[in-house]
Amino acid sequence: MIKLLITILCIIGCVSCTTPVATKPTLISTKPPIVVQQALEKSQSKPATTLVDGKYIVTSTQRGKMSWYSVKTNFGTATASGQKFSNHKATAAHKKLKMGTMVRITNLSNGRSRILRINDRGPYKPGRIVDVAVGMSYSAHLNFYTKGVVPCKLEVLSRVK
Repeated sequence: MIKLLITILCIIGCVSCTTPVATKPTLISTKPPIVVQQALEKSQSKPATTLVDGKYIVTSTQRGKMSWYSVKTNFGTATASGQKFSNHKATAAHKKLKMGTMVRITNLSNGRSRILRINDRGPYKPGRIVDVAVGMSYSAHLNFYTKGVVPCKLEVLSRVK
């Protein structure tokens, strides 16, 4: 029994069996082995690309809250891009993204997503990152009309060349 215990301790490294005790501390390399290091460099040099709808790649992602807006809540049909606002088009408002940017919005409450085009500025309520046209909030699309505000993921898309 004692022999078994000593053998286990030797394997674990708690007891020095045949190896002499080192007098100097041994420096352990902080670099990963060469093969692992090369794999890390390859994975860091090219970000992973996700193909969306066969036409787009995701270039960045934001998380926050989304809400819907309409002609009535927008006080008319004018948008910041100069286009006429429609309640039923696949459009959205964002504070900073360039007009015409395509985005995929995912409702994190139910997993539904839609590809929309940014054509307006907003939302102006704290904590919200995007307003979508009211038609996109209906049950056939993102399905959050009755809730009004839901958590979302916004993925900025770029067309594949």
